[in-house]
Amino acid sequence: MTPTQTYATLPAIGLDEVPSGLVSELTEAGLDVESLWRHLSLALLEDIPPGQTDTTSTATIAAEARASGVFGARESGVVAGLGVAALVFHAVMGDTVEIIDRVADGTPVVAGDVVMRVAGPARGLLTAERTALNFASHLSGVATATAQWVAALEGTRARVLDTRKTLPGWRALQKYAVRCGGGVNHRFGLADMAMVKDNHAVAAGGVVPALEAIRSTFPGLPVEVEVQNLDELRAVLAADGERILLDNMSTDDMTEAVRITDGRAVLEASGGLTLDRAREVALTGVDFISVGALTHSVTVFDLGLDLDED
Repeated sequence: MTPTQTYATLPAIGLDEVPSGLVSELTEAGLDVESLWRHLSLALLEDIPPGQTDTTSTATIAAEARASGVFGARESGVVAGLGVAALVFHAVMGDTVEIIDRVADGTPVVAGDVVMRVAGPARGLLTAERTALNFASHLSGVATATAQWVAALEGTRARVLDTRKTLPGWRALQKYAVRCGGGVNHRFGLADMAMVKDNHAVAAGGVVPALEAIRSTFPGLPVEVEVQNLDELRAVLAADGERILLDNMSTDDMTEAVRITDGRAVLEASGGLTLDRAREVALTGVDFISVGALTHSVTVFDLGLDLDED
């Protein structure tokens, strides 16, 4: 199938026309490809609404012109979202695009590394370029930030967790990028795990009443309870709490919390933690460190597309 050269209606093909290998790869990575297709379709339509065209490419590039180019890393880090970028190119150009030498998501790279090669109609490559880069650069930024935390925690028992502090509509992709960087996903939404935060405790009359209310209403559902101090920790442990979040505690208090818990519950440290404190917190003996900054304020990774010169 050959899409129109102006790409006036995007995507130019249906999801059922995308190479099955790419669909299988994204599915096996834990992504809902139909949801992802809708997401990237909306992103493409931001650039070219129905009935309009890529004016610059249409005016400067012959309709029959073909080109090739490379996606290159311009800094060191961990790449993610290259499969998503490939999906963007297929959405714009169908089977007229070739994706060549794409490295696997989760691969460490350095400045100058080529992470993917593309070839196809020149207009289509430039129409798809920014959307493909937006996805891959952001997700590589998440993966790179996560990998930095993973490196800081190396040799300790602690693992880095993400949070629900994600960009609206981007949660599945951002959590995928966290996995690419070596991190661990916390709950995806409000239904798959109950989490007693300070406001829930206030509304329920305390952390233990809140815990008991959840167990009564949703038997068997995993529950995590946030505690503000060691007295609340002791109360939750006495109620057989299995997962406890230590919120904004000092290093000394976290160390004492680990001693008091003595393996009876999983402990997670949270609350404005920064990379320069990562190892200090991990050495208290906590099991997890949750970091909202992995997703809510990450710096995009510097990727670029350069067309080959004839």
